Amino acid sequence: MRRYFFAGLLVWLPIIITLYVIGFLVGLLDRSVNILPMAYHPDALLGVHIPGFGVVLSFMVLFVTGMLVTNFLGRKLVAFWEKILARIPLVRSIYSSSKQVIETLFSSNGQAFRKVLLVEYPRKGCWSIAFQTGAGTTELRDHLGEELVTLFVPTTPNPTSGFLIIVPKKDITELSMSVDDALKMVISLGVIQPTSAVINIQQASKNL
Repeated sequence: MRRYFFAGLLVWLPIIITLYVIGFLVGLLDRSVNILPMAYHPDALLGVHIPGFGVVLSFMVLFVTGMLVTNFLGRKLVAFWEKILARIPLVRSIYSSSKQVIETLFSSNGQAFRKVLLVEYPRKGCWSIAFQTGAGTTELRDHLGEELVTLFVPTTPNPTSGFLIIVPKKDITELSMSVDDALKMVISLGVIQPTSAVINIQQASKNL
């Protein structure tokens, strides 16, 4: 009975988790319907609730916005809007920071979260999976006299939180695993381990 129970659990649990995550994302995007006046909601117009209408509306808004801001007039309007935001003390800091982060993450030639690294953290002899977010600043390099790398060390099992650490480039080991494999390893508490990760950790330990 125990074997049958776990076999059934292995089938249904991934399906339930997948449906839960998709349901959460769809529900989040579905709230975009609130940007419409109440009289134009599908519930009011048709008398029935249409699930997923907000998702379609979200993609339409993103697509139309992208079309508008990629032409000359749209770029001028965005620049004018950003000038207004730059005059508001608290808003300008939040907006500029979030925009820089998003532009860096989605840049085709950016290095943020493109490399999976192995670093000794939080102490010597203790290894952690990390993602490279950039290079150390010139000021830090001048102070320490060596090339530095900024890393993000995610927490387990929630990789959206973590620690920013700055280490010498010579003290990190670049792994061959993909970012997806690294995230699976973090989220699964290390249960899912790509073979390349184990090999790289053993090689790094031998080089000490």
